[in-house]
Amino acid sequence: MSVVQQQMAAPFFFSDNAVAKVRELVEEEENPDLKLRVFVTGGGCSGFQYGFSFDENQEEDDTVIERDGVKLLVDAMSYQYLVGATIDYQEGLQGSQFVVQNPNATATCGCGSSFSI
Repeated sequence: MSVVQQQMAAPFFFSDNAVAKVRELVEEEENPDLKLRVFVTGGGCSGFQYGFSFDENQEEDDTVIERDGVKLLVDAMSYQYLVGATIDYQEGLQGSQFVVQNPNATATCGCGSSFSI
């Protein structure tokens, strides 16, 4: 399967910027076991909010997307809210951060991390 086919078949897209930033942070920590975990929790201005953390442990029910040796983890509960989403890393006037571009969100908040379905 080609890289393009793998990306099209994957439930999430991990952007070049996000992959590069995760690789940079993992190298800074000198811990090759670190993976970026993306999750959804209740709360925020619009009902749900995105969260990001680094995790050494991969749970049995995690969905794993690996790109260029970098792993992204999504737990089973968050999966349903993130299918089709793009995980990106952006640098701008308001700072640098991981962001989720989610086609499932019907409304988002100005903070960029809160959404509703």
